[in-house]
Amino acid sequence: MRRLETIELFIKLLSYPSITPEDKGALTLIRDYLDDFEAEWINRVNVKNLFLHKRFGEGPHLCFAGHIDVVPPGDGWESDPFVPRFEDGFIYARGAQDMKSGVAAFVQACRDAESFNGTLSLLLTSDEEGEARHGTIEVLRYLQREDFLPDYAVVAEPTCEERFGDAIKIGRRGSINGIIEKIGRQGHAAYPEKALNPIHKVAKVLPHIAGVDLDEGDEFFAPSKFVITDIRAGMEVTNVTPGKLRMMFNVRNNTKTDKDDIEAFVDRYFKDMNYMLTLSQSAKPFMTDKESMIVKAITQAIEEVTGIEPAYSTAGGTSDARFFAEFGVDVVEFGVKNDTIHAPNERTTPEEVEGLKKVFDKIIAAF
Repeated sequence: MRRLETIELFIKLLSYPSITPEDKGALTLIRDYLDDFEAEWINRVNVKNLFLHKRFGEGPHLCFAGHIDVVPPGDGWESDPFVPRFEDGFIYARGAQDMKSGVAAFVQACRDAESFNGTLSLLLTSDEEGEARHGTIEVLRYLQREDFLPDYAVVAEPTCEERFGDAIKIGRRGSINGIIEKIGRQGHAAYPEKALNPIHKVAKVLPHIAGVDLDEGDEFFAPSKFVITDIRAGMEVTNVTPGKLRMMFNVRNNTKTDKDDIEAFVDRYFKDMNYMLTLSQSAKPFMTDKESMIVKAITQAIEEVTGIEPAYSTAGGTSDARFFAEFGVDVVEFGVKNDTIHAPNERTTPEEVEGLKKVFDKIIAAF
């Protein structure tokens, strides 16, 4: 397949209506475009996953990773979200920032790589914006079985805040969800002494738990905060006190707080009550050492391309970078600005996409 210009490739990828878990042919286009890379499909259930690699030498294995799927467009678009629109220096389309810009940039950088001291690979999935059960995690399990896990990885999620080049992510917070059920005794509102109202009991501890920091954080992580997301009890009548209260909460935890810490925190305030606690962890926190080769390489590349020294960030939600970390891979995230992700009229600039490709070129050269 002939070489495309970076923006030409980007526009092609934006034109695929690849709403999770569909790829609508975008992964096949990438496979055909990188026809000198060995391609493997690791498909699971209704999800397509593509792994491509090319061995240049005996050195380290560097993997570029990303997702081709996007969230549904939603309402409020000024044009068809899957017909890229150029206006006022921007390219508008669903996935412009999150994250077909990143995919186009690293696909092009790998296509243009003429030499490399090791193995270059690309891991692409159509299951990141959904439950992410059958995407990147499954490919990494496969690579582990084949003894072919990468040494380093770059996930091209949009990371920049005010200016292109101002931030990379070297870690992410985890996410722990919890449900507390406080058992009481239902009764008539006119005879509160004959009932045990769980609302009254829980109200006494709310000031001690709502929005409380569970640790102090550190240089890179904000404190883990106990965030109450829902409280409900009763039957929506005024003359019956409830027999049970259900409270839901979330903790975006750093590496200083885990499920055991949260269990102990809850028990500190509920131990004298009849309660049940359920915890589930949807993502684990991770941190890549700032002295890692990949952190140093991407920092230098960004400075050379943009003239900006990027900040090291762990902010935001979760990404597939967490799966690489679970397998012991040093991973960083870097991409274009993220100010319109998941919003109507999502957009980025050609200059950012071209700049991102140049950064990836320099990372490959640094290895």
